[in-house]
Amino acid sequence: MTQEINNREYRQKVLRELLSDLHAGKDFESVKTRFEEVFKDVSATEIAEAEQALIKEGIPVEEITRLCDVHAAVFKGSIEEIHRPADPHETPGHPAHTLKSENRALERLIKNKIQPHLEAFLGENAGEENALATALAEDLLELAKVDVHYTKKELLFFPYMEKHGITAPPKVMWAVDDEIRDLIAETRRMVLAWVSPSESDRPSKQAIKEQLDTTLGKVTEMISKEEDILLPMVLDIFTDEEWKSIADESKEMGYFLISPPPEWKPVTTRTSDGQPEISAPSGAIVFPTGALQLNELTRMLDTLPVDITFVDKDNVVRYFSQGSERIFPRTKAVIGRRVTDCHPPTSVHIVEGIIESFRAGQKDHEDFWIKMGGKYVYIRYFAVRDNDGAFLGTLEVTQDIKPIQAIEGEKRLVSN
Repeated sequence: MTQEINNREYRQKVLRELLSDLHAGKDFESVKTRFEEVFKDVSATEIAEAEQALIKEGIPVEEITRLCDVHAAVFKGSIEEIHRPADPHETPGHPAHTLKSENRALERLIKNKIQPHLEAFLGENAGEENALATALAEDLLELAKVDVHYTKKELLFFPYMEKHGITAPPKVMWAVDDEIRDLIAETRRMVLAWVSPSESDRPSKQAIKEQLDTTLGKVTEMISKEEDILLPMVLDIFTDEEWKSIADESKEMGYFLISPPPEWKPVTTRTSDGQPEISAPSGAIVFPTGALQLNELTRMLDTLPVDITFVDKDNVVRYFSQGSERIFPRTKAVIGRRVTDCHPPTSVHIVEGIIESFRAGQKDHEDFWIKMGGKYVYIRYFAVRDNDGAFLGTLEVTQDIKPIQAIEGEKRLVSN
């Protein structure tokens, strides 16, 4: 029996059975008891693999999401500690360290602001209730910024997890993230409604307390899932190159309640320009953020709902897109011509002035809008520069914005 228990396949089988029992509504304590009898510890990766297997066996992602809190409660005390010799993930700037730092800041927000304001609001504070409710609404607005934290996880961590074959846990966790976002928004709506002059629309203090307790409970549980399940799992599989990419792109997305951390540098080397290696099929054009075949790139640019023309640093036309509805006609004969030769004499000085202001670093863009027939044409010129700021050329982007101006209200459903 001992050999069987130590067998990874057997452990996976039992984990799937336990999760299936939970799904079938079996008593929580009996499931936990069986788990503790069979296992001394279990890795976060094994939990993820078990959930993924259940999804493949037909249990909907939504059901796994509903059970996610129960799974975490059963397994939380048994998830093995991950120890690494150098603990690089504990270094400031490493994405794992940043994630934990943001979680500590989140805990402080709850403990030092939200909970005290809630307790004061619920207490006997005649004449101060509106001010306390307003303060609580401001706290919740700050809490809503956790969206930055969750979005980094979803757009930076999850893609690499999927590349390593871990597909189910990201779907489950993303669904819970969205649930938390909705809970925060609804809680704040209720608090603001309490401040509303119309007492008929005012929720009770007890209703607000229950809603906020549910919200903060979910937020706190997510902290545990990130640090007890997600991080041990990805620390097992992510390469230093992947961690570096996550750290670099995190700068663009921002940080939640913390100052930007110092730059983290892995021990391993990177490409000569400091970028991670991009896996590219044969014949593909490799970019810093991916790789495309020429046909894919051409069709992608032609599919954009804008006309694009690029003029190089020597004022020579080098490229234009061929969308289905070009606003200004272009022929291939224009390629290789000086841009000043492509405009009527009356407007050449305007074109020259724009480009020279770009070249001199005086401007980065210039916009025009004109009515032309039944269209409202928006023409934008952008200076294209390299990483050091050197002028590479001018990009012209043209679009009919009349359909955009006609947009009203919201559209949230797919068209028939």
